[in-house]
Amino acid sequence: MNQQIISPHVFERHWTVSEPSVSVIAFLAQQLPTLSKGRLKLALKYGAVWRTAACGGHKPSRIRRAKSLLKSGDEIHVYYNEALILEPIIPAKLVADEGEYSVWDKPSGMMSQPSKWCEHRAIVRWVELFGLQSNQLQQRPCFLVHRLDRATNGLILVAHSKKAAAKLANLFESRNIEKTYQATVSGCFPLPGTTLELQNDIDGKTAKSTILSCVYQPQSDVSLLTIRLDTGRKHQIRRHLAATGFPVIGDRLYGHSCQEENDRDMPDLMLTSYQIRFECPWRKSERSFVLTQKTNSQDLYK
Repeated sequence: MNQQIISPHVFERHWTVSEPSVSVIAFLAQQLPTLSKGRLKLALKYGAVWRTAACGGHKPSRIRRAKSLLKSGDEIHVYYNEALILEPIIPAKLVADEGEYSVWDKPSGMMSQPSKWCEHRAIVRWVELFGLQSNQLQQRPCFLVHRLDRATNGLILVAHSKKAAAKLANLFESRNIEKTYQATVSGCFPLPGTTLELQNDIDGKTAKSTILSCVYQPQSDVSLLTIRLDTGRKHQIRRHLAATGFPVIGDRLYGHSCQEENDRDMPDLMLTSYQIRFECPWRKSERSFVLTQKTNSQDLYK
């Protein structure tokens, strides 16, 4: 048995099953007697337990059903973080249910992709477990279409079949989806013309962001920028704005004064996926989903 204990409430452990036809919940209860069955079932449900099948040649995959039977030679991996399992999650807000896909306002802090420690705190699994039911929508499988940084809030699409995910992902890959963001920066951002193109290469690849408008608010000495994302490189808008000397407020990674400030006192990243526009592959008509400028808690779509 290999194990790594970070704290009594955060640990990872690995075992090889020697007894055939034992249920995963019974196996875990035997190996982790200090955890109640309720905690173990949550760990399974929320994606903290993995199995590498004994048949060989397979990558580890999550095992979620408590009554699933294990085989001799199976490897079980547990990545347990009690805080991730038990702490409340700020919910995403439904913007629209389009049948083949739905549109959500993802809060800052919610992941796009799950970690090995849990999956219910990522948008797709959260929608599948909680979002559809809480909005009284038909239960359907959920698939990731595109990503937002964990710290970025705003509009994100969730597909409800593999075919729908492939069609929507193809729109992103072929740049047939127009994505507009709003970012808040400190000071008066200089906008020499009606628009400003930022084209610094990122990781050796061409990257282009277009600032469409700028509204300076002298009372708080901040500028609200509306930005079209023309390519989709990692942290593109954050890196482009930091290169101009106007990093997004709350950017702990690219902000120039991060080391001088108490990280806990910094605000959330003030970057919002504000609008998504594309031709719907099913309805053959333009769809535009927009968050209001005044608050992100009120969604408008047409």
